[in-house]
Amino acid sequence: MAYIGIQPAEKFTSFATQEFSTSATTSYTLDHAVANENELALFVNNVRQQPGSGKAYTASGTALTLSAATASTDTMYCVFLGRALQTVTPATNSITAAMVGNDLISGKDALTSSPDDTDEFLISDAGVLKRVDASLVGRGKVLQVVQDTKLDRSEISVSSAGTFVDISGLSVAITPSSTSSKILILAFVNGSQNVQTAGGFFTLKRDSTEIFRGDASSSRQRATGNLASYSNAYINGNTPVFLDSPSSTSELTYKVSVCSDGSNTTVYINRPSSNNDNGGYIAGASSIIAMEIA
Repeated sequence: MAYIGIQPAEKFTSFATQEFSTSATTSYTLDHAVANENELALFVNNVRQQPGSGKAYTASGTALTLSAATASTDTMYCVFLGRALQTVTPATNSITAAMVGNDLISGKDALTSSPDDTDEFLISDAGVLKRVDASLVGRGKVLQVVQDTKLDRSEISVSSAGTFVDISGLSVAITPSSTSSKILILAFVNGSQNVQTAGGFFTLKRDSTEIFRGDASSSRQRATGNLASYSNAYINGNTPVFLDSPSSTSELTYKVSVCSDGSNTTVYINRPSSNNDNGGYIAGASSIIAMEIA
């Protein structure tokens, strides 16, 4: 049969019932209050009884009164004619966003979908479905972590002032899973140099690009930080931290490079400039960590 307008959803209807434990009595208590006996159908031994005063039974509120006492061997139940139980199955794709309140559905699982960055959708928050911006979902999570450590001691010759040389054995390669990911770099560099009057510097690089350094300032050397100068027993431990936005899904290499403002300078990693073999001189360690942040 055709419909005018929206086709109604399927409806499965039944009526609330109550079974009684019978005994030699005429008085029983109903589970649901009724206005009178006409709101329920009573069956004794599967035979429907006639309602009304002077007939089989009367009812008011939760009191059911029979005109004749039942026996303990009788079976008796009633059907509440005014309490229809109905199950409605919504038609496919009939529920819209406007029909669902932001905080009205509790105890449900989060809705699943594949939104783009402009979509809004519902997600469970402590059992309550809430509408959220899809661009915010899953952000701030660490997707992967890579680390490299340098435990040996090495020397780096710097032939000219301001020329940065990569520290061998101190780099990490990471491939971001999305162009929107950020890369958090944490590096710990132990270093010194052999010229007391010259400054030693280090900088963070992504591949060959310096990514974390000070602004240009006249003739000053732009760098991330500085190393100890002419320190025999001690070396500087520097900990640069930087959140990079590479906008790439290609493999990236993060590393630390060093330089000096003096020509023909030697930079030492994980050791002081003097290399005496006694307990007053340190054998240090350096590391670099890269974390992909969604």
